[in-house]
Amino acid sequence: MRQDNHPHRTTLMRFYNAFAHLDPATMAQCYAPEVQFRDAVFQLEGRDQVMAMWFMLCESLHEDGWVDWKLNYRVEAVDAQTARLHWSARYHFGKARRRVYNRIDARFRFNEAGLITYHHDSFDFWLWSRQALGLPGVLLGWSPLLRRRVRARARARLDRYITGLQTTRPAASDKQ
Repeated sequence: MRQDNHPHRTTLMRFYNAFAHLDPATMAQCYAPEVQFRDAVFQLEGRDQVMAMWFMLCESLHEDGWVDWKLNYRVEAVDAQTARLHWSARYHFGKARRRVYNRIDARFRFNEAGLITYHHDSFDFWLWSRQALGLPGVLLGWSPLLRRRVRARARARLDRYITGLQTTRPAASDKQ
């Protein structure tokens, strides 16, 4: 099968077109329930955790006025079980609204249904931290200390987000 007609290519295009439009509900349809996500900041297990991260990110970009948001991608290789993709994002980060241009290489694995079971994003953390964090990123972006601190803060923010989702959803017993 030609790569440009491969179903995994279609899945990736659907995912990244949705991401470009900050549409996490459509993105979620591309992930298997057992998906694993890895990058320099997060290590997440299962569609609920992974999608909480994407919903949080998309909502944050919406709140910040997503006119500054721009995503481009290119599917580089696709086969029966895996794919590689390069994507880049331009956005403003944090309260200081620092301009970020992040370039990411992504690897994927798929199940028999064509859903993503593994998603790994790789990017230059030091380059990202210099842009996103300013002077602390310039001085310490190379260090494991700053990386651990960014991971811990991001995970705490995600945990608060998930807790907020759980408190706003009615419990199954409340629906009766």
